[in-house]
Amino acid sequence: MFDIVGKRRWYFLISACVIGLGIAAMIYSTVRFGTPVRLSVDFAGGSRFLLKFEGPATEDAIRRVFAKHGFSNPIVNRLEDSQGNVLWQVRTKAIRPEEAEVIIDELAEKVAPLDRGQSTLDSVSPAIGEEVTRAATLAVATASVVILGFIVVAFRRVPKAFRYGTCAIASLIHDILVALSFFSIMGILRGWEVDALFLTAILTVIGFSVQDTIVVFDRIRENIPKRRGEPFEMIVNRSILETIHRSLATQLNAMFVMIAILLFGGGTVKQFVATMLVGMLSGTYSSIFTAVPLLVVWEKGEIGQIFQRLRGRRATA
Repeated sequence: MFDIVGKRRWYFLISACVIGLGIAAMIYSTVRFGTPVRLSVDFAGGSRFLLKFEGPATEDAIRRVFAKHGFSNPIVNRLEDSQGNVLWQVRTKAIRPEEAEVIIDELAEKVAPLDRGQSTLDSVSPAIGEEVTRAATLAVATASVVILGFIVVAFRRVPKAFRYGTCAIASLIHDILVALSFFSIMGILRGWEVDALFLTAILTVIGFSVQDTIVVFDRIRENIPKRRGEPFEMIVNRSILETIHRSLATQLNAMFVMIAILLFGGGTVKQFVATMLVGMLSGTYSSIFTAVPLLVVWEKGEIGQIFQRLRGRRATA
C-alpha cells in the first residue's frame, strides 16, 4: 500500500513555501500599493462610464482605448436596459472630466459612434465594496463555526471529534491563503485587482474544499471500527487511497470546464475563473495532503513534541 501520510513533512513544506511566497508578495504589494492585494473600483472607488454605442462594439475594443490612456484593467460589463438596448458599463479609477471627454471621443472614433445623450459618467463610492467585504468576512467566520459544529456532531462517535473539525478549518484557511497569494502575485505581475467576483470565488472555493475534506474524514470514521487493531496512521492512509479517485474525478471535471473558459471566455471573467481554478487545485491538495496529515500529526502528539524540542533548545541556549 502506497504510504501517503508517511511523507507528510514534505506536504507541509510545500504548503509553507507557497504560502510564504504569497505572504512575501502581499508584503511587497502593501509597501507598493498600500494593500496586500490591489483593489478595484468596487473597493477603492473611482469612475463609471455607461456607454450606448450606435453600432456594434466589443469588450476588447473598449479595453484597448482605456489601456491607451493608462487604465490597464478596467471592469467592462455588457448590459441591457428594459427596452433591450445594449449598454456597456466601464468602471475605472477616478478620472478627470477633461480626460473622460478625450476617452469618449476616442471610443466614438475607434469603437463605434456613441449616443451622447444616453452615455453618462459618474463617480463610484467604495462604500459598497466595504459592505461586501464585511459580509464576506462574516460569511467565512460563520461557515467555519457551522463546519466545526457539524463535524463535531456528525463525528461524535469518533474519539476527539473536535480535531476533525479543527483540521477541516485549517485546510479552509490554507486554501484562502493560497488564493490570496496567487492574486497578490498576479496583481504585481499583471495588474490584477480584487473585485466583488473575487469574494464570490473565495466563497465557492471554501465550499469545494470543505466537501473534499469531509469525504476523506467520513471514510476514516467508517474505517476506524472496521480496522480495530490497525495503527491510526495506516487507517488514515487506507481511507485516502479509497477516496482519492472520487476527489480527483469530481474536481478534474470542474477544472476542465474552467480551463476551457480561461482559453475561450471573455476578459471580464478570466480573473474570477483563474482564482477558482487555483482555489480548487489548492482545495484538492489540502484535503488530502494538509487536513488529513495534520489530523495524524495531532493524533500522534507530534505537535507537542515540536514545542518540547523548541523549549529544550531555548533552555540549552
